[in-house]
Amino acid sequence: MQQLTDLVARARADAEGTPAHRVIPIAPALPLTAGEGEVARILQICNACRYCEGFCAVFPAMTRRLDFGNKADTHYLANLCHNCGACLHACQYAPPHEFAVNVPRAMAQVRMQTYSDYAWPRAMGMLYRRAGLTVALALAGGLALFLVLAVALSGSLLHEPMAGNFYAIFPHNLLALVFGAVFLFVMLALAMGVRRFWREVSPANDSQNTPDLPGVRGPAGAEAARDALRLKYLDGGHGEGCNNESDRFTLWRRRFHHFTFYGFMLCFASTCVATLYHYLLGLHAPYALTSLPVLLGTAGGIGLLIGPAGLLWLNLRRDPAHGDTAQRPMDRGFIALLLLTSLTGLALLAWRDTRFMALLLAVHLGVVMALFLTLPYGKFAHGIFRCAALLKFAIEKRLPGRLRLGAD
Repeated sequence: MQQLTDLVARARADAEGTPAHRVIPIAPALPLTAGEGEVARILQICNACRYCEGFCAVFPAMTRRLDFGNKADTHYLANLCHNCGACLHACQYAPPHEFAVNVPRAMAQVRMQTYSDYAWPRAMGMLYRRAGLTVALALAGGLALFLVLAVALSGSLLHEPMAGNFYAIFPHNLLALVFGAVFLFVMLALAMGVRRFWREVSPANDSQNTPDLPGVRGPAGAEAARDALRLKYLDGGHGEGCNNESDRFTLWRRRFHHFTFYGFMLCFASTCVATLYHYLLGLHAPYALTSLPVLLGTAGGIGLLIGPAGLLWLNLRRDPAHGDTAQRPMDRGFIALLLLTSLTGLALLAWRDTRFMALLLAVHLGVVMALFLTLPYGKFAHGIFRCAALLKFAIEKRLPGRLRLGAD
């Protein structure tokens, strides 16, 4: 309707000789890629059927639209999809039906495209296509070998026990500088990417939305955070979980995601607490096994061992129709780095007071550096973009419907 109004205004201005700067512009629609066109085709069918409306957030968000020829809509809905597979097994139009409706696969392909499109810097978007298992292992192995050689050249890989004093091998300031710089770059790259995504799917000049936003931002943000933290949409819409290799529902994918996420956050919390100990309280490492940084790191390491191992097991068994099989190397590369990070970290904790501490420390730091370097250009990005999509959904559903059909 808005486009029709703009066209009428422009025609009237042209007819009356109105100066060009007063003509209401119409933003040209960008052509859809093949993947976006497939999402648009499938959602047009789904919007007529609506059998899966209660499964996840995608379908209620879909019903607020009449067509899906807008790139922003396909990007938003693709990142809102949690790839649980429930809609594929419930769909009467799924292959071998001639409509060939496969929502998880189409959405996964567009999600991958959005990661590349919104990458920062833009040239780094191509790294998503190369972030496979081989590259992940090669990067981790190369960095670990470099640090091992550095330690060997500056001293000895095998030494007298040092009571877990890591800074006797690598000075604290050096580690803080190198890993701090990498961490800041990772945060900047992810923030810039998701900022571009958000500006596309939630334009600030949307006059129908802007007046209502101040009253809904707080509740919507709280809801989006709650849904993300408990992985609400990995329950299949009925609380029984996702489909993996068959029609049978399972909650293990949700549970392993929880182990992974909260294990990662506990490790991050351990680092933050150790930083506060060092700079604020003047308490320097090594810390006792019963200290808060060590307890948090140990719990996080165990979570990062259980979660990624379980996700890898599910990934190897998953039905190929669930998602885009071309992305499995990227998935497994990220899982492998998480597993190696937890394994080497727990090994370092267990043998930190032995003559092998320097060797284990070099290997662990190499793996952690590889994990950090790949965070903005690998599977980790899906969590950031999905949280943004959940926030968009939480805001959108609190606003009045814009279709105004029938008695609306």
